[in-house]
Amino acid sequence: MKKRILTIGALLLSVSLMTGCTSGGSQKEETKQEKTENKENTAKLTNAMPVKPLTSKVIDENPYMVKGDTNIHHDCYNTDSTDEILPLAIYPEINVSYETVNANASPAIFFDSYGHAVVPLQGGLAIRDINAEETTTMGYYSPAKHDGGGYVIQSSYSFVDESNRLVCPTSNNHVLMLKATDESGNVLPEFEKVLDIDIKAAAESVLGKTLDQNLLSVVFDYDGNLWFATGGFRIYPDRKQQGAIGYISRTAIDTILNGGEADLANSVFVYDLEPGEGAENGIAASKEGAVILTNQNCYLLQAENGVKKVWQTPYESVGAKDSKKGDETTGGGLAWGSGCSPSLSKNLVMFTDNQNPVNLIALDMKTGKKVASHPVIDELAEDMQVSVENSAIVYDNGDDTVSTVVCNWFGAGSANLAKADNDSSVQSYANIYDVNWLKGGNQMIMPGVERVDTVKTKDGYKMKSIWCRDDIRDTSMMKLSTATGYIYGYVQDVKSGMWQYIALDFETGKTAFSMDVASRPGYNNMAIGMYAGSSGNSLYCPTGCLELLRLQDRFVYLPEIPYRKLNLDKAQRNVMSQETYAAAGGKGEVASWLNTVTVERITSDAEVAFRMKGISGSTKELKLYAYTSDGTLKEVPSKLWHIQEENGTEPAKLSENTLYEVHIRVEDGGAYDLSGNEKEIKASVVLGK
Repeated sequence: MKKRILTIGALLLSVSLMTGCTSGGSQKEETKQEKTENKENTAKLTNAMPVKPLTSKVIDENPYMVKGDTNIHHDCYNTDSTDEILPLAIYPEINVSYETVNANASPAIFFDSYGHAVVPLQGGLAIRDINAEETTTMGYYSPAKHDGGGYVIQSSYSFVDESNRLVCPTSNNHVLMLKATDESGNVLPEFEKVLDIDIKAAAESVLGKTLDQNLLSVVFDYDGNLWFATGGFRIYPDRKQQGAIGYISRTAIDTILNGGEADLANSVFVYDLEPGEGAENGIAASKEGAVILTNQNCYLLQAENGVKKVWQTPYESVGAKDSKKGDETTGGGLAWGSGCSPSLSKNLVMFTDNQNPVNLIALDMKTGKKVASHPVIDELAEDMQVSVENSAIVYDNGDDTVSTVVCNWFGAGSANLAKADNDSSVQSYANIYDVNWLKGGNQMIMPGVERVDTVKTKDGYKMKSIWCRDDIRDTSMMKLSTATGYIYGYVQDVKSGMWQYIALDFETGKTAFSMDVASRPGYNNMAIGMYAGSSGNSLYCPTGCLELLRLQDRFVYLPEIPYRKLNLDKAQRNVMSQETYAAAGGKGEVASWLNTVTVERITSDAEVAFRMKGISGSTKELKLYAYTSDGTLKEVPSKLWHIQEENGTEPAKLSENTLYEVHIRVEDGGAYDLSGNEKEIKASVVLGK
């Protein structure tokens, strides 16, 4: 049975999930009833999106990595999903932070436990204010200034550890650990290098042979051992480059961090790869060990005073894919083997091969046995190649279903990667990307986005396609928000050339929201990911025009002073667990997200209105709680708050698909003011029932 393909002409036809599909050229003519439904549904797209929450992603927190969105794939499972809230098109707006120092807007963003944004800066790493009108640097580490230069930090595979140190592989084969904040979370103007190990030299000493490949990626396992892999974005087996994978023991790392000297000869453990084998992307980790995907095999490795290979599973590839003469594309794919980092659920390892067609593969985490596979994006026109080069979104719902979203990427990779002297471990735009794609945008890549579910049954695992889009050309490394139930991306309308933020309904694949950005070629997102801010109201996207865009909802305003626009960068929405709610003093059940706002330059008091969706039930059952300065929730007296519709009507019964406003009056210095500053009010409220 064919997959379900959603094309421009069929986006709003059916809301039921199907496993069949039709291509864009074979859509049936709409009936009168369907035209009416389309008109009604199109009108709904102008409103705020309904909240369609999913259960939180199932993942074991790594005790050696900071909680939250610690790397560009969000976590060490590489799920590319977040439990944070992302915009819902509630009076949406796009705000900009202009880049005046870097050659590009920030191409990689992740966050420490204090909410600081860690971003690349002139070959190093920095904590920067990415919401300021001009992006400003709070603290940084520059190899050129602080370490004699000669190398750059590979920001794509850097991450934040449990102590808010930055762990970074470098282009000269070292791994660094940088102290970026003090114990109170204050940013250090110049980061302190607290660890520096030459991985390649240590591995060569252990192996007794020269490594031809350079260090590519690193990750901590759940015992704090630092795993590493050498490679690049095209490792050709017939060139017989010598590579390696391995780890640095936690004991050695702690010794160095405590000011001692570690014996690397007895602390660095290496697995000798066959010449011509190497990693092409990042590493994943779970409680079972480190998962490393090379151009030929997938491995599960454990640290036992040496590298223990738990299993090794080979896979097939047709090799590097490039454009052919006469193609509309000029670039190709990045990898020789699988183009994605492995992504994990608690029980499965997920990745794509590089065959024709490309297959999604699921391996059993404990045994490495292939338990399911399914062709993806396989019904495009014959002249459209498929190369999945960004990690798949993997969402484990905790109920025997793992959903995977894959995107075609073919056309964006540089053809120069095929040259024998190319060092594909160097992550620079000139080295990796096709120059015509950077200038021309998504017209120069092939379309295709698909969701495939892997379902555990009594007879084993089965894969099925849920939906597929053949009209979206995406390179933005889409992100899933479990809080809202949408997949977020940044794409270009091929006909108009307009760059757009988009949100796809996770369940149906339909476009729930799009917002135009610009039609100028420079607004190409440079094949960089979307980044979910920790505020619950920012979706970041860099562009080639030196602008870091952030999509935000104006979910809070001042009804008595409508001309005053509140600072959205000081407004937050966060999912509040029942446990946290009850521990803070909330009664009954938590009934909304926690909403926080800071009102600046205000005298005496203010009425604040929070716009909310996804709340339901009788208004008589609802109570409003606000945080007080002692960190507890207190019930707000009914005379100080009410709930209404946008037109002012105060309903008796609430519908989760209606946008409501919760109004509260707060006083400067009053019981619900969390700010210690005069003429400034900070309020944080949540509904309970």
